[in-house]
Amino acid sequence: GVMMAEKVTIGNCELWHGDCREVLPLLPKVDLVLTDPPYGINFASNPHSQSCIKHDRMDWDVSAPDDDLIANVIELGAQQIVWGGNYFNVPKSQSFLVWDKMQPENFSMAMAEFAFFSVKKPAKIFRMHPASFQKEHPTQKPVELMEWCINLAPKTTLTVADPFAGAGTTGVACVRMGKTFYGIEREPKYFDIMCERIQREVDRPQLFPFSCGTADTGKQDYQYGLQQQLIQTCEKE
Repeated sequence: GVMMAEKVTIGNCELWHGDCREVLPLLPKVDLVLTDPPYGINFASNPHSQSCIKHDRMDWDVSAPDDDLIANVIELGAQQIVWGGNYFNVPKSQSFLVWDKMQPENFSMAMAEFAFFSVKKPAKIFRMHPASFQKEHPTQKPVELMEWCINLAPKTTLTVADPFAGAGTTGVACVRMGKTFYGIEREPKYFDIMCERIQREVDRPQLFPFSCGTADTGKQDYQYGLQQQLIQTCEKE
């Protein structure tokens, strides 16, 4: 059956529930495509994936996007960062990004993940242990990783799209950094989680809006704590 795409707007985020083949032509060109497409390695059907949260068995990555779809995804952005770029037919680029998961040599799963990066820059590495953040999607990336990616894009980047948005991590990073976000997700479960996470981030009071684009959540938590103190102080007076 053909799925009708629906759109939900939260703050500066336009969230589409539908198949990205149908939704892509409806989106404007963006400054940056930042995405993590399904690799077609049937990761989703193995619920014992690197996480203590129970994930439903789903077929979302039985088939990887074909070359035409990847080409359309890349065309959407002036610049592109594609996680799992080693699985796809992407243009040649001198630059690439690596997420080092800080795992021991005998770790049974991937110690790192690779991203295609279109911007001419030296290769960069982000280090963060996957157990240090909570997952709501089997292949979910840390928000800090997506913030780091956006920071590596040209300073003029204002609009970001993620056509395989999953649980909406790219969108959460965009809200934190004051970027406009376009996200597409076809699984109803993950689309709902994305809407909830982005709504929560939009509703979170910010004392110093968009000043901390670093991968430093401690700083953000500290600022958030300061803000709560200010609010409580004001309420008392």
